[in-house]
Amino acid sequence: MIRTDRIFGVVVILVALAYIASAYNLPPGNVFDKLGPKAFPIVIGIGMAICAAVMVLRPDAEPDWPGQKTLLSLAFATAMLIGYAYALKPMGFLAPTAIAAAVLSYQISPKRVPAILTGLGLSIGLFIIFKYALGLSLFALPRSLTG
Repeated sequence: MIRTDRIFGVVVILVALAYIASAYNLPPGNVFDKLGPKAFPIVIGIGMAICAAVMVLRPDAEPDWPGQKTLLSLAFATAMLIGYAYALKPMGFLAPTAIAAAVLSYQISPKRVPAILTGLGLSIGLFIIFKYALGLSLFALPRSLTG
C-alpha cells in the first residue's frame, strides 16, 4: 500500500489549483509588463501540480513514520518558532532569537552551556549580518527601551 504519497499528491494538486485560481484574481499590472503579475504565481502553481502528479503516479514505498516522542519534539519546535515569530516585533531581535536558538539547540543536543552559547552567538551574529551586511531594518531591543 502506497497511500501516503498519493494522498499528499492529491492534496498538493488541489492546493496548486486553488493557487492558480487565486492568481487569476490579481489586478492587472504595469502596462509595460506584457505578462503581468499573474504569470509568476501561475507558473509556480503549474510546477506544484506537475510535481504532485508525479507523486501520485510514481509513489515511493510506504515510509516508516517517527515515534510519538519525535512527533512531540517536532510539535514543540513548531510551537517555539510560532512564538518566536510573534515575539520579534514587541521584543526586538536579540532576545527572542537567543531564546529560540538556545531552546532548539538544547532540543538537538541537551547540554545547557553549549545551547546557551549557541543561542547568544546566533542572535548576535545574525543581527550583525542582517542589519549591517544585508541592510535590513531590525531593532535589537524593544522599541520602548530604545525610544
